[in-house]
Amino acid sequence: LAIAYVLIGNSLYDEAIQYFSTMLQEEPELISAIYGRGIAYGKKGLHDVKNAELALFELTRVISLEPDHPEVFEQRAEILSPLGRVSEALSDLTKAIQLQPSARLYRHRGTLYFISEDYATAHEDFQRSLELNKNQPIAMLYKGLTFFHRGLLKEAIESFKGALKQKADFIDAYKSLGQAYRELGNFDAATESFQKALLLNQNHVQTLQLKGMMLYHHGSLDEALKNFKRCLQLELYNEVCQYMKGLSHVAMGQFYEGIKAQTKVMLNYPLPGQKASPEYLKVKYLREYSRYLHAHLDTPLTEYNTDTDLPGNFKDHWAKNLPFLIENYEEQPGLQPHIKDVLFQNFESYKPDVQELICVADHLGSMMQYETPGFLPNKRIHRAMGLATLEVMQAVQRTWANSKVRMNGKTRLMQWRDMFDIAVKWRRIADPDQPVLWLDQMPAQSLSRGFNNHINLIRGQVINMRYLEYFEKILHFIKDRILVYHGANNPKGLLEVQEALEKVHKVEDLLPIMKQFNSKTRDGFTVNTKVPSLKDQGKEYDGFTITITGDKVGNILFSVETQMTEERTQLYHAEIDALYKDLTAKGKILILSAELGEVDAVCNLILSLVYYFYNLMPLSRGSSVIAYSVIMGALMASGKEVSGKIPKGKASIKISKDISSLVDFEAMTAPGSEAFSKIARSWMNLKSVSPSYKSLPSVSETFPTLRTMIEVLNTDSSHCLKK
Repeated sequence: LAIAYVLIGNSLYDEAIQYFSTMLQEEPELISAIYGRGIAYGKKGLHDVKNAELALFELTRVISLEPDHPEVFEQRAEILSPLGRVSEALSDLTKAIQLQPSARLYRHRGTLYFISEDYATAHEDFQRSLELNKNQPIAMLYKGLTFFHRGLLKEAIESFKGALKQKADFIDAYKSLGQAYRELGNFDAATESFQKALLLNQNHVQTLQLKGMMLYHHGSLDEALKNFKRCLQLELYNEVCQYMKGLSHVAMGQFYEGIKAQTKVMLNYPLPGQKASPEYLKVKYLREYSRYLHAHLDTPLTEYNTDTDLPGNFKDHWAKNLPFLIENYEEQPGLQPHIKDVLFQNFESYKPDVQELICVADHLGSMMQYETPGFLPNKRIHRAMGLATLEVMQAVQRTWANSKVRMNGKTRLMQWRDMFDIAVKWRRIADPDQPVLWLDQMPAQSLSRGFNNHINLIRGQVINMRYLEYFEKILHFIKDRILVYHGANNPKGLLEVQEALEKVHKVEDLLPIMKQFNSKTRDGFTVNTKVPSLKDQGKEYDGFTITITGDKVGNILFSVETQMTEERTQLYHAEIDALYKDLTAKGKILILSAELGEVDAVCNLILSLVYYFYNLMPLSRGSSVIAYSVIMGALMASGKEVSGKIPKGKASIKISKDISSLVDFEAMTAPGSEAFSKIARSWMNLKSVSPSYKSLPSVSETFPTLRTMIEVLNTDSSHCLKK
């Protein structure tokens, strides 16, 4: 028996099995031999299902003969979980804990709950494990990860720090701490944590990858690239680093290197039955779009339109993040050798007035940044949207002075969509990874089916902290709609419903109540918001849909979405058309006589127009920051400048890629355009526009091509701070 166990300890499983089998021929119910043979089969079963089944058979025999040994249940759980039989493994661990609780068993069970995404239960197990033995850095790390995955970032950070107190050289804890700070939007603290992980092991691929991703989304593309290159030296087939390397090159205008890296990702086909990685699904779109951008590097931006140039099915699949299976798709032509890559421009090589323009843009872009935890500042997007704001200001001023603009190869008076297109153009080029496309320009069949903009607020146990401040507002709204519904359909039971609703303080508690009072609410319910028309008093449009569904485990899905249909789009367009016409007329009067009342009316028209834009959500990505830069630019044209920052109170913790995203939620939850104008004006702190803006050079003439736009986004602006 001893020899057999020594053989297991030396990974000689076949020899061990022979010893155990010989003993069992003489004594068929020798428990320690059955158990030993089960362990030996289990070790072999890590690589082969047949041995795993034999191991389960042996361990089950042991349990039937002597059912009160916790280690046998634990051993069986270890074999069941890699086979995907997690619920059986969990019940074995629970049995082992009932027989003899230990820190190790709680940690083991917590890990299985964690893998099953039941983070709350996992958290309880790690907590119990730590109560029995507090010096367990791994349990502490996992406890932090159960917070992290539920969006509870500050609690996660405390746990990761606790793990580091117990084990100062714990690389995974530094890496997770960096990731939590990144999600909080604390760039400096995240950088410091990633650096500490890399000091302990400069070849830690996961940290290099995460640090590179953070730098990319901070707008530091050069620095990001260094991390992705290092990551690929260590792990040649790392798809994330390869994809991000290609993306960083393309964003900086280095198309040859970029497309080379993208092609490497494309050659990494998933094996039959293997799930394709997100990078593999996205890379074909990025490569096609990169070729399109390269071909248009030197074409004046006024002479073409990306939305009409890109094939309809391509846009539809890209925006919906579908696999690249497009019938009869004709590839974009390869790179033309006569079109050279974008070269780096020194800040000093720009004329003084253009340097001034860049510095003003950086400042304006930073006004769109939330001053709250949860927002990673992106310098590149700040600059792009600052330049968009100035270009909108200049275009609106020209329109009010009766000048025409040149757009999409035509010279005409500017329409409202042209105004938004200025910001779309800058948002698109700042991050080519994201499809910023007009949804009404999608193919007809895609629109007739409806196009959804979807946001999960709670999915299972994962809370989207970004919208936490709005949960209460949405809850009140849902309660009101439920009372209206019951008032119309169940007047007798209204009081009972009202009393039950008064006890509800969390969205999760609504489902059981709805099931109690409405037999149709089996799995969940939806509530629609309404947007009142200014044009036709008394008329209302569909806003967004709130959905709450729950399954047997009590996991809920709480989400909001806007449904883009052709009919809804036309109604909103008519509303925006009328407001824009009114705005242009009032703007022309304003230019002639700047009376206070006129300025006020123009400001309200701008905010009302954007209120409908927010509720329409007409773009596949980036609607929020685009709309906000249009607000700022149009207000500046009317002589008013936004000097207040978006308030802190409106976002406790935010996890997001986009800026000023919560202004859209203000618009979507406001009862009407007047209410939205009032809220927005309360924190915009409008003041008279600085006269120096008048003397700035024209943005569209200074940066007339994609090449010049990429150059200005690449240039270093640390000089602005000195000014």
